[in-house]
Amino acid sequence: MTHRKEPIIEIGQEPRKNVAIGFWRSVFRDGTPAHEAVLRLIPAGKAIYLLPIILFFFSLFFGRYVMDPVETFRILTVGTANAFLDGASSLLSTVSGHQVLLPSFEQTWEASKQTVVFRIRLPRVIAAMLVGGGLSIAGASFQGLFKNPLVSPDILGVSAGAGFGAAVGILLSGNPMVIQISAFFFGILAVAVAYGIGHTVGKSSTLVLVLGGIIVGSLFSAFISLTKYVADPYDTLPAIVFWLMGSLSAVSNADITAVAPPILLGSICLFLIRWRINLLAVGEEEARALGVDTKRMTIVLVIASTIVTASAVCISGIIGWVGLVVPHIGRMLVGPDFRKLIPVSAVLGASFLLVVDDIARTLTAAEIPLGILTALIGAPFFAYLLTRKKVGWIS
Repeated sequence: MTHRKEPIIEIGQEPRKNVAIGFWRSVFRDGTPAHEAVLRLIPAGKAIYLLPIILFFFSLFFGRYVMDPVETFRILTVGTANAFLDGASSLLSTVSGHQVLLPSFEQTWEASKQTVVFRIRLPRVIAAMLVGGGLSIAGASFQGLFKNPLVSPDILGVSAGAGFGAAVGILLSGNPMVIQISAFFFGILAVAVAYGIGHTVGKSSTLVLVLGGIIVGSLFSAFISLTKYVADPYDTLPAIVFWLMGSLSAVSNADITAVAPPILLGSICLFLIRWRINLLAVGEEEARALGVDTKRMTIVLVIASTIVTASAVCISGIIGWVGLVVPHIGRMLVGPDFRKLIPVSAVLGASFLLVVDDIARTLTAAEIPLGILTALIGAPFFAYLLTRKKVGWIS
């Protein structure tokens, strides 16, 4: 019978501890929930910024028509280089007065594959990232401005106004460009009316602004119902209903060129003033005591967030829950500091809507509207946050 030798410990020497057990005990100390303990181990502040890049390339070769990842990357890089060389050739030809042809890279793939990458998937992937990131930034900014965790980007009626504008465009024309311009115009108009109601009351309180948004949203929702009532039930009405449910199936390169500048400009504006949102979030009186012009800051935040939201809605339709839920996920990762929350919300929003769009176009034979999927995912998750008591805007 063998006996296990006991470790010999000299006087004054501490016994050797199990490093792994001690590490995990420190992670799960004080009865910390498992999901929070795992989040502590993830360097979210750095690794999370790689997520949209990975999903971007994954979405290009993933779909009903699955493509080889290496070939997809080659098509993207070589095709982009050839397009750049063709543009440079045209520019040099115009400047010099005679035809200039720059050498281009050889195309070793089928033309149909290049069409899939550049005309179908690439515009859709970019649109999903712009819309998701823009709605998340606008939602986080509005939650800080109104000091309310239940605020979403459409709190001032921009989505209802844009929906009515799109319905009018579909009813009168049906041209995609007309629909987008009409949706953008009425989205801006709805917020302007809501702000005008608050200004007419004569109070600068954000509560009056929210009440104005509720009034305007209800009014434009009634207009949408009226538009549905007079629309042709066999042709126009289905188009209006499908647009209101949200989709990126019809996005083109021209749409990206039109909406990318306002979304990026509004997002950059919110990014640059994100530290001031921290001051507004603690209260108007405290912010004034620290030298912040709260009225001017409120106007800037409302304008920038409205432009971002209206631009996103005019190409994607009404997609709910993104601007409401994603900022809460960001707070779970980096905390309530808007200097970190705004960029993290943009990254998470872009990644979230990109994943949802991939599911929408591959889960079934008929494409599922994005608004349905975001509600199916966002509502249960928000219910989970309620049960964990994590909805406080400074939690």
